[in-house]
Amino acid sequence: MDPALVHHYFGTKQQLFVAAMELPIDVGTILPELLAGPPDELGERFVGVLLDLWETTALRPLMLGIIRSAATDPVAAAMLRRNLAEGPLLALAHAIDRPDADLRAALAGSQLVGLMMARYVVGVEPVATAPREAIVRAIGPTIQRYLAGELTGSRSP
Repeated sequence: MDPALVHHYFGTKQQLFVAAMELPIDVGTILPELLAGPPDELGERFVGVLLDLWETTALRPLMLGIIRSAATDPVAAAMLRRNLAEGPLLALAHAIDRPDADLRAALAGSQLVGLMMARYVVGVEPVATAPREAIVRAIGPTIQRYLAGELTGSRSP
């Protein structure tokens, strides 16, 4: 590819990266699916949907590219935030009407980024090869607590 073609069609290499890494799904369309069910299982539903997206053959290379690049590229980091913590997680936190929605979404997002890094990028065993349902059962309650539960312990500092 000629660098002039990149400039002609995308403007910059950074804009080419953004175009190549855009997820071909509208994550906002999953919100009704996530909210349709028992409220106390919301965390498990979200983790299940996220794992299903990662297991989609067509999406995995895009998602790997975003998460790998997020550590060193501010545009990729912004995409990761937008597609996770500032997108569906923030919408969920607002939809269930709990205080501190921004903090709740960021905490849940941080847990899920760690899960994605361990399972799909670094390959930490046995997380990398654990069955989907085992991961959903293990991580779902944590996401549930971040989104809808108490964020402070009962002990005073």
